[in-house]
Amino acid sequence: MSENQEQAALMEWARLSEWKYPELRLLFHIPNGGYRPPKTAAILKATGVKAGVPDIFFPVPRGGYNGLFIEMKRAEGGYLTSAQAIWLNNLSKQGYRAVCCKGFEAARDELLTYLNS
Repeated sequence: MSENQEQAALMEWARLSEWKYPELRLLFHIPNGGYRPPKTAAILKATGVKAGVPDIFFPVPRGGYNGLFIEMKRAEGGYLTSAQAIWLNNLSKQGYRAVCCKGFEAARDELLTYLNS
């Protein structure tokens, strides 16, 4: 599966799990990545888009954390860029759980562990 397919599977699982974990309604994607035409890219950069920001944010405090950031990667072959690693490290220093998850199952398990902490 591609990274987008892995992430779509996670969001579908979250939507179907809201009955048990209503907080999952707050889970959202940060559309930072992907190709943009130069004009659009310039506008996004001017309005605050930054390289390396994680893909997903769950703004719910649990287990001593302020919230959970997830950088999604495909299960097979995905890797963190240096900008992504720096963001995860800096967000961790600010009291967030900030992780890289390879694939839907890893991200789902991370959310479940976080929700139950």
